[in-house]
Amino acid sequence: MEVKVVLANDENSNIIKNIYPLYLHDLSEHYGNTPNEYGIYEDEPMKTLIEQYDVQNIWFEKPDILFPYIIMVDEKPAGFMLIATAPYAPKTTDYYVNEFFLLRPYRGKDIGEIAAKLVFNKFLGRWELYTNSMSTNLKGQKFWTKTVSNYTNNNYNKSVGQTFHGERLIFRFNNSKINNI
Repeated sequence: MEVKVVLANDENSNIIKNIYPLYLHDLSEHYGNTPNEYGIYEDEPMKTLIEQYDVQNIWFEKPDILFPYIIMVDEKPAGFMLIATAPYAPKTTDYYVNEFFLLRPYRGKDIGEIAAKLVFNKFLGRWELYTNSMSTNLKGQKFWTKTVSNYTNNNYNKSVGQTFHGERLIFRFNNSKINNI
């Protein structure tokens, strides 16, 4: 399998927008969210996915600050990884993994780890990412622990703490001096 990450733009942004509702559905397993009265996984009263797409447009309007990557496997969309920098990232970091999602058929095959490493290698500096620290997200915690540990040769910090999203498992590392890039 060939794994690539492609920076999304106006022409292919619909790929992320099409996959995003599946991501929100997956998150409902961990957080217990239910769809709104219109069947959309959003707190706000959005009636259509088009309205949800409009909210996501910021990712494609700030090309030097926000980096929306499409994960491709054998030339087909398999997920996405959204990277933010200041002012959309925590002040103590250069790069923040805002969202990461891999479609179910591609999970458990190291595709997520390969894709994450490809994106990490594009930006050198201080990284931060969060994942749900609840017992309902053991697979996600295991994935990020393995991925970050392998990528940094165990040179990272992992802690549970408060974030702007509430309590999360926080991973921090600096890939400026990692030899496996």
